[in-house]
Amino acid sequence: MDPKMYAPRFSKLSQALHSADADVWAVSDRAHQLADKGEDVIFLCVGDPNFDTPEPILDFARARLGVGRTHYSPAAGELVLRRAIADIESKVSDHPCSPDDVVVFPGGTNAIFAVLSCLLNPGEQIVIPEPMYIGYVPITDALQLDVKKVSCPADKGFAFEIESIKQAIGEDTRAVMINTPVNPTGAMATPEQLRELASYCRERGVWLISDEMYSMITFARRHTSLRTAAEKLDNVVVIDGLSKSHAMSGWRLGWAVAQGELVERLIGYAGATIFGCPQFIQEAAAFALEFDTYFVKQMRDAYERRRDLIVERISKIPGLSCYSPEAGMFVMVDVSAVAHDGEAFASALLDAERVSVLPGKPFGPSAVNHVRLTLAADEADLSRALDRIERFVMDGCLKAG
Repeated sequence: MDPKMYAPRFSKLSQALHSADADVWAVSDRAHQLADKGEDVIFLCVGDPNFDTPEPILDFARARLGVGRTHYSPAAGELVLRRAIADIESKVSDHPCSPDDVVVFPGGTNAIFAVLSCLLNPGEQIVIPEPMYIGYVPITDALQLDVKKVSCPADKGFAFEIESIKQAIGEDTRAVMINTPVNPTGAMATPEQLRELASYCRERGVWLISDEMYSMITFARRHTSLRTAAEKLDNVVVIDGLSKSHAMSGWRLGWAVAQGELVERLIGYAGATIFGCPQFIQEAAAFALEFDTYFVKQMRDAYERRRDLIVERISKIPGLSCYSPEAGMFVMVDVSAVAHDGEAFASALLDAERVSVLPGKPFGPSAVNHVRLTLAADEADLSRALDRIERFVMDGCLKAG
């Protein structure tokens, strides 16, 4: 090697974060390239709400900026926000929640990274049902965790199968992580399932982590939190945030609710890595949680109308099928009758009709024959996209095989 040449070397963690989603967004990236060239591309691939943050929340944030709330925050988070979160948890549960049980992070994904970092060492096993949120992959890869996936089959509506999760828990399992409502499927665990799983995990000495980021976007029935359903809470962690429910994805605010020593570990992790979230954002989030009923309902009703539009239209396209999700911002469409898999369908659809959807494969083996359509687009764009999808399928642009 030429001694004058410098060869940079990087950590395994950074390599995992760099490469984990290399293929996940390939179709989406190509769609953006086409749009940059002036092509009329319709994007149905992302989970970023297409609503603006409600104006009263913006006004409150501006006001807090105006009085100088721009300094360091406690590592655990501002008391006003932690109290607001604790009040919500206490109202829906027989278990009282203290502000001291809450730790604030810059987004739900960061909260998940922190929780897993505090609970598991490299090489230790975590059980996760799939299809699962794509963002889990780079986190678990970076932390070098042994991920044991449990299938939630498409032919059963991607419903949770608690017995399958229990059977996957072995001597080496340190944690189980569930997502309810699920990104991408919209499936929801029942209170009975959550109670059973929490009890079983506790008996086995296993942590149970529940990602509940879509808790406020449910349709026919209300969300039940793991913290509400579980009889004991000492092995339970709940993660939530405002990105989806309040159209605050760019504000980067989430939280973890736990008990005992884990809270202290999370505070230490937050203090060492993020040194607190912005004061004015936390105070605006507390305001949002106190005065959110009208705005959350408006957005939830819009998502429900969009869901119904997609489900109705897909049901009329020969060769395509889907379940009507109970919650969330997505519809999973089965394309197995018309395409080799979801990846082939998504790529060819973009080529033929300039509609960008997300292939199901990155979510897990159970979703490989599906594509994910987002509800984060207005009804006019959804209708145009569905017209193109129908034309694409009816023209026979892809054949199974």
